[in-house]
Amino acid sequence: MRSPHDSWTSLSKPQRSELYLRWSLYLMALFLPVGVLLAAGAIAQTPGQDTTAVIRVCLVLALATTLVLLRAYRTALDHYLRKSGGQIRWIAVSLALPVAGSWAVLLLGPGTTEGPGGPPATMTVVAELLTLSFGPTCVGLSPRLAAALGLGTLLLVGPAVLLAGTNLATTTGFLVGVAVTMTLIGASCRSFAWLTSVVWELDAAREAQSRLAVAEERLRFSRDLHDVMGRNLTTIALKSELAVQLAKRGRPEAADQMAEVQKIAQESQREVRDVIRGYRTADLHAEAIGARAVLRSADVVCEIDLGEDADRLPVPVQSVLGWVIREATTNVLRHSEAARCLIRLRQEDGRAVLELENDGVPDVPFPSQGSGTGLRGLRERLAAHDGELAVPTAEAGTFRMLATVPLPG
Repeated sequence: MRSPHDSWTSLSKPQRSELYLRWSLYLMALFLPVGVLLAAGAIAQTPGQDTTAVIRVCLVLALATTLVLLRAYRTALDHYLRKSGGQIRWIAVSLALPVAGSWAVLLLGPGTTEGPGGPPATMTVVAELLTLSFGPTCVGLSPRLAAALGLGTLLLVGPAVLLAGTNLATTTGFLVGVAVTMTLIGASCRSFAWLTSVVWELDAAREAQSRLAVAEERLRFSRDLHDVMGRNLTTIALKSELAVQLAKRGRPEAADQMAEVQKIAQESQREVRDVIRGYRTADLHAEAIGARAVLRSADVVCEIDLGEDADRLPVPVQSVLGWVIREATTNVLRHSEAARCLIRLRQEDGRAVLELENDGVPDVPFPSQGSGTGLRGLRERLAAHDGELAVPTAEAGTFRMLATVPLPG
């Protein structure tokens, strides 16, 4: 069974944000029974009155309203995030139950002539029921519709306050105060829902940016390939057609034209190889600069130290180490929540050693420490140059990788 810490660290940042904001809304529902029970205790101390019935009503209301609000908040937030619907009936219940409960508490509670312990306590229960139950309405419905329903709720409760013996001025002040509190509660709940949607939109934008970067690179490669092959293929087609016409006429120049076609085809083959070779070559300094830019855009502090002798390394060694930096950067972005990353290159014992280290690694097994295709591909590239890739044990929350390549001579 996974511990709560493991379950938390296995979630992505958007999932953590949504979970935190969801429970911020749920806590508003959980505050209701606490306030109602405190007010019920004050009602129980009213002298000369039998408050058993109203206390029972308060207890039932506290339990029922809390359960309804938890479900109403869940369905309303899911609707706001466009995950599911069905919020209307739960919002209706979350509004109807407090209205009915307010009538029951006010009519069963102590009258206004029973001193300071009576009406303020019953009206406190009513205020808590109305304000804390208004959150799902603001999350699951438009602001205008939520405001209209909130006003309608207050108008339905107003007669019950008057029937309980409260004068008109006190009733008006009470309803205005409840309306202000409902507005604040509703705005807070809707802001939580808005923040949750913004987090998911930012995550979707980041994924779209990654896909666009891949698509841009594919377009660049296709453009380079088109520039190299377009003219040559057109020339081959024209000369081949000319050679066919000359051959039909028995002209000896057909062989010369086909020789030129062969020469252009060989030249095209060489140019395609150059394009592919350039596409597959990773420049050490360019990859380091690119890694720093990408990590900084993700709010990761990147420290790079390639030393003074990086330019003197053989080109194949620079290329393979550039690939290591590229893959390591991908791992940092995909498999960690790093705030710091270190890339250091040094030479020792006739070998170039590239060290990469980052924090923010979850406690769950890190994908790249296993048989991931990324590190397996790097091991194959390094093995082609007699190099090695090691993932030594690091302190908790840290990932460390060492790539070594022997230097000639």
